[in-house]
Amino acid sequence: MKKNFYISTAIAYSSAIPHLGNVYEAILADSIARFRRLEGYNVYFQTGTDEHGQKIEQKAIDNEITPQVYVDQITNEIKRIYNTMNISYDKFVRTTDSNHVNAVQNIIDRLLAQDDIYLGKYEGWYSVADESYISENDIVDGKGPSGDTPVWTVEDVYFLRLSKYQDRLIEHIKNNDSFIMPESRKNEMLNNFLKDKLPDLSISRTSFKWGIPFNFDKNHVTYVWIDALSNYLTGLGFNGLNSSVMMDEFWPADIHLIGKDILRFHTIYWPILLMALNIELPKTVFGHPWLLFDKSKMSKSTNNVVYTDELLKHFKTDVIRYYVLHEIPYGQDGNYTHELIIERNNSDLANTIGNLVNRTIGMVNKYRGGKFKKVMLDEPFELNLKEKSLEMLPRMIKHMETYHVSDALEEVLILSRAANKYIDVSKPWELVKDTDKPEVLDHVLYTLLETIRFVAVGLKAFIPETADKIIKMLNIKDESFESLEEFGQYSETLFNEAEVLFERYDIIKKIEEIASDS
Repeated sequence: MKKNFYISTAIAYSSAIPHLGNVYEAILADSIARFRRLEGYNVYFQTGTDEHGQKIEQKAIDNEITPQVYVDQITNEIKRIYNTMNISYDKFVRTTDSNHVNAVQNIIDRLLAQDDIYLGKYEGWYSVADESYISENDIVDGKGPSGDTPVWTVEDVYFLRLSKYQDRLIEHIKNNDSFIMPESRKNEMLNNFLKDKLPDLSISRTSFKWGIPFNFDKNHVTYVWIDALSNYLTGLGFNGLNSSVMMDEFWPADIHLIGKDILRFHTIYWPILLMALNIELPKTVFGHPWLLFDKSKMSKSTNNVVYTDELLKHFKTDVIRYYVLHEIPYGQDGNYTHELIIERNNSDLANTIGNLVNRTIGMVNKYRGGKFKKVMLDEPFELNLKEKSLEMLPRMIKHMETYHVSDALEEVLILSRAANKYIDVSKPWELVKDTDKPEVLDHVLYTLLETIRFVAVGLKAFIPETADKIIKMLNIKDESFESLEEFGQYSETLFNEAEVLFERYDIIKKIEEIASDS
């Protein structure tokens, strides 16, 4: 029986089109979901959109349309962008979906009945850009964290009692090493936020209407976090009162994949809400790093952003996927520049992977008329590709167990580099001249083709279009992880015509091309 695996992203806020830094999270989650499927898991991958709030209400007014029409437009664009980046989600949740709305109202009713929420008054600085109240310490030169000017706000709101569950949460975090990952994020939550008594959390607003209204007090709409965070349950069919078939099958979530900037909401507010509802906590909340643009955080307010649609005019989907998956380290921010993506395209994709596939197919065509024999000798050269191929997947699996995605992808590159080196070491162009020992050349060519099969299967979770092209070129019949348990599975057959997988760019010309289009 297959083991279940539930992975979710944070839901994108439907106030504007997401930039590459936002889409990176969906690409990262997709690579984990695809890898787990290849491992044989029954995967449920959920993403979606957060469609309520003051900012959306104001954007709709500015555009002279209703908020619902506005979020429909933005959400359709987000889905389109995810499709262009080959995001293989199983469920796309929208917080305006009727089942979600009803479930959130039921949750609020339960919290009131349990005396977990109460009516009070809030006074403080409110940031419309962040859709949150912020402390005075977060205000610099009159500006909030996102660059807007906070507004002093006084209003009646309902509060969630956080301190009631604080000790229990601290104990859970300390006793479950994998609950908050990476380790540095765990320490940040314990030392910066949970050390002192938690202030109660505002969960309602009265100053705008575009939100989920309370059943018992129609003047109040549900504030962003109770609404948004509940999607991880409502997407599984949870109605706010009872479990569901999907929830029984997949909950608790194996991993909530989120940006490090919203870690506090997912590791303090969310688990406390679950405790109040008597629901088991997720196994892991992973706060991934940011993708910077030229070493600065991407932000629409500073116009320091890159959009996938712009990049797709100049690079293939898999080039973008490869870059963000390979170049953002496990626990540190990654950096994007046009120069860097061109360099990675040229060095890793065109010169290493693309060159390996085309050189090998070219040599089979040239030296053996497009046909090959399955010949496997005791390795006559100092580099043993069989051993290196068999090491690849176990190492990848070990990296993926702790979500070191960049390191897992690098294992495929390590094997590809070894295969290119093997060509240089074995020198097939000289072996073809030795007519007395044709089996040595056949061994070399077969070893290279079989290694490429390993490379293709290894790439499936990360750059699937490229993997599928290689699989098609070589007529690979079995593209499962199980097929990588033995070296020598590639059968004697004919393969299709080689095609260029990645174009190698002149960096100066490519930069000029991008600049002229911006």
